Amino acid sequence: MAANVHPIARNAAPSLEPMVQLVAADLNHVNKVILARMQSEVALIPELAGHLIAGGGKRMRPMLTLACARLLDYPGARHHKLAAAVEFIHTATLLHDDVVDGSGLRRGKRTANIIWGNPASVLVGDFLFSRSFELMVEDGSLKVLKILSRASAIIAEGEVDQLTAQRRVETSEDHYLDIISAKTAALFAAACRISAVVAERDEAVEEALDSYGRNLGIAFQLIDDAIDYSSDSDTMGKGVGDDFRDGKVTLPVILAFARGNEADRRFWREAMEGSRASDADLAHATGLLRSTGAIDDTIARARHYGRRAIDALGPFCGGKAKSALVEAVEFAVSRAY
Repeated sequence: MAANVHPIARNAAPSLEPMVQLVAADLNHVNKVILARMQSEVALIPELAGHLIAGGGKRMRPMLTLACARLLDYPGARHHKLAAAVEFIHTATLLHDDVVDGSGLRRGKRTANIIWGNPASVLVGDFLFSRSFELMVEDGSLKVLKILSRASAIIAEGEVDQLTAQRRVETSEDHYLDIISAKTAALFAAACRISAVVAERDEAVEEALDSYGRNLGIAFQLIDDAIDYSSDSDTMGKGVGDDFRDGKVTLPVILAFARGNEADRRFWREAMEGSRASDADLAHATGLLRSTGAIDDTIARARHYGRRAIDALGPFCGGKAKSALVEAVEFAVSRAY
């Protein structure tokens, strides 16, 4: 690597493949736990849960638990059930989010709420949350239980905070970063931190992995915000402009609103209130985002948090695990290109 070039700035196309290969054997054990624990005598539960769990997700959060355990040379198997718990928490939040958002597509497929209805999606989400806590209790560590239960509460707080900020275009950048730190980054952080607990490492190691996951989570969400206006439905697995039509005030909108003239601000207010939701309005919004540099600056902020995530790995020795964790950050940011 050239001198003074941060890893996130390299030219090679980054991939999750190094992490996938690193944790492949462990992930097979995790998938077996997931398959076993999503079963129920109530047939709708595994049918609906399986629709989302088997729906092509990257399993990024449980893979982070496994990869961080490899980074620490943890020789045991406790992290298998805990990684499954992390995935159940994530899946439950997706089911609930799609109901709140009225989403029609998830990972390129019809959402569970569209197929089975909102009540079933909410209740199966509750079931998966319950399964995740069963797995935590079986692990037996109060510290792990505290970390993951706290993360679950923070995620819920973040989602409610985002709901109250919906359509409020005057939301500040700091407030928005607080929202995504809660609703997205908290689970990334917890997924990484619990590996240090099962590996019986000290608080400094816990904090370093927490910082890595938290900053990666923020970068990941900021890129999601950017590509909602700059990608296509095949790439995203959801409808283009869903955030715009749902009145979600994300960072690109916050930046464009702050930098616009009075006519631009009037447009954003009307759009976020729901009265400007046509394809032509979306095209106009995208034009404003580009002309004000809002998308580019959102990506730049994501890169900043990505660098912070990589920097958090500084105390750890090099090797396949560290390289895979670094490349996971690079992959998360590169999705915008």
